[in-house]
Amino acid sequence: MRIHSPQISKMVMKIARLGRVVVLLLMALTGMTAQAEVQSVFVQSRLDYNAILITEVDVVFVYNDSILENFPTTKTEWYANKRSFLESAGDNIDLVSIFVPQGFDSEMASLPQRRGQAIKVFVFGQHDSSTRPPIEITDFGNVLVEIDQFGILVSQRS
Repeated sequence: MRIHSPQISKMVMKIARLGRVVVLLLMALTGMTAQAEVQSVFVQSRLDYNAILITEVDVVFVYNDSILENFPTTKTEWYANKRSFLESAGDNIDLVSIFVPQGFDSEMASLPQRRGQAIKVFVFGQHDSSTRPPIEITDFGNVLVEIDQFGILVSQRS
């Protein structure tokens, strides 16, 4: 029996699709979670250049499900307990802090090398409402964080 090239291509495509389905099914059955997609974080300020203000933006990469059990649920909880939370989490999280001083325009953040292994990625903004929950960006590829007089806005960057 002779197999032509188009037939081989179709078989390979079917096997590849089946492989993806099997991986997703195994992840669901074993409780594994998908890994983060975050490739870049770009921070841009829309504040008045004359404003006397320094804003901190924290990007938190979580690598272990147990960390999520006690993860801060508001901006105030995060900034009030950040030091002790980081100490207790050890190497189960990475933190990227970006300080946005007066007159700041924009910056591309340096991200951890193992960022693709994170199970969740969150953003906290110090210039946000005290009750604001963390903003999850796990499934964002390229992230845009915009700071204005009302707080921070997080979206996917094109």
